[in-house]
Amino acid sequence: MEKIAVIDLGSNSVRMVMANILEGGYFVVFDDIKETVRLGQDMEKDGFLKSSKIAQAIKTLKMFRKLCDAYQVDKIIAIATNAVRRAKNQKSFLDEVYAMCGFKINVLSQEEEARYIYQGVINSLDIPKGLIIDISGSSTQLIHYNRRNILNTVNIPFGSITLTDLFNDETMPPEKQAEKIEVFITEQLARVDWIKQLDPDVQLIGVGGSFRNLGKISRMLRRYSLDISHNYVLPKEHFVDIYDMIKVLDYEKRMKIKGMSSGRADIFISALSCIKGLLNVTNISQMTISASGLREGLMYNYAVPSTVEKPISDILGHSISTIMNYFDENSAHAEQVYNLSMQLFKQLRVLHKLPRQFVKVLRIASLLHDCGSRIKYYDHHKHSFYVILNSHLNGLTQRELLLSAFVASAHRRDGLNIGDWNKYKDILKDEDLPAVRKLGVILRIAESLDRSMSGAVKTLYCDVLGDAVIMKTEVEGDCSLEIKDALAAAPDFLRAFHKNLEIL
Repeated sequence: MEKIAVIDLGSNSVRMVMANILEGGYFVVFDDIKETVRLGQDMEKDGFLKSSKIAQAIKTLKMFRKLCDAYQVDKIIAIATNAVRRAKNQKSFLDEVYAMCGFKINVLSQEEEARYIYQGVINSLDIPKGLIIDISGSSTQLIHYNRRNILNTVNIPFGSITLTDLFNDETMPPEKQAEKIEVFITEQLARVDWIKQLDPDVQLIGVGGSFRNLGKISRMLRRYSLDISHNYVLPKEHFVDIYDMIKVLDYEKRMKIKGMSSGRADIFISALSCIKGLLNVTNISQMTISASGLREGLMYNYAVPSTVEKPISDILGHSISTIMNYFDENSAHAEQVYNLSMQLFKQLRVLHKLPRQFVKVLRIASLLHDCGSRIKYYDHHKHSFYVILNSHLNGLTQRELLLSAFVASAHRRDGLNIGDWNKYKDILKDEDLPAVRKLGVILRIAESLDRSMSGAVKTLYCDVLGDAVIMKTEVEGDCSLEIKDALAAAPDFLRAFHKNLEIL
């Protein structure tokens, strides 16, 4: 198994993400470290990286080198973005980094940076039409795409650090500074014709530390029950409430906000003002936070070389396969349980009457129902719940993620924990509980019908006759033990579907 490290020298922070590259085109992150360096600070006057910032960056990169050596990393991909890109002393800085740390850093062009950000988003979010915004310390990238093709990009040469420096005035209240930044960015973006002409159904996707921090604050204010950044949806109205709350606070009071990053509190209001400026010139009604961006785009391109030319077609499928590979699941058994689950879902549609969106939920739960066995076989359905909820599955909403975890946990008798269910009532709907019970029974029966893991049950036919469901099986060989195991779910089937179960 190959290990890679991706090092990103940004204007605000220097960050390294490390991942295992799995066979078949998958990767799993195993370490992530960040240091706030402010490499782009005070560059506006003369265009030079300052010696104190260079020294801090070198110190951080030396520590990164030690970590790479400790993990025995096979390949290091080191890149730099806007601050280094426009620095007049770029060459001397890169030479010093190489001499002191051994890292050969590739300075990305604006076009390359935009493409990698796009790759990180398009391979991890199932959003067909989007406007990506990445606010760094010294620039703001906007990437407009549709049908998996980039249509427009623009790089605004102002970010959270440069805007903070530009509008810093100790005699002016913080809200006035925020409003000046907002007006300034609104004017900058109003000059970009394609932004004003965006379709109303384009979704805003926020990438980078400022958006992750915004999402964390939002979740804490809303008392949102899941602390997951990726694919967290933030309505415009809630953003405006946060913006109005924070823009009147000085630095000391901002630091006391729950969820506020200590390394971002002084520049956070500039990032929020930048977002508000974009909302002023568009009709966008909500934003989605992406935890996947530039660094992940580089990892996708390395682990899955085909993504350089064409994004992953089945984001969810690729994500499920990553977990199956990482947890060393029995893929043949998982596929058979999935196949039988889908047959039962279709055959029992007249009874369950669930919408098509639950096909995705059942797909995840059936393929990953045994992933918790890697932790411990006994009560593995409980561990599967945790694994599904915390393994960074892509291509589904956070509600669908929760439903999938609960269905997987329900594939064993009494597996559905109502106490756990009630923790997430702010995300789940009232009608979701009976749906999960029905899907849990379907999954339990499907698993039982492959109890020998031999794939002996080929086809299922269900007839609804009066107060009973007659399930007929087409098999190869003797499947009497599988059928007996499946019939143990009959009491749960009766409670979920209000029908007696017979299996022939």
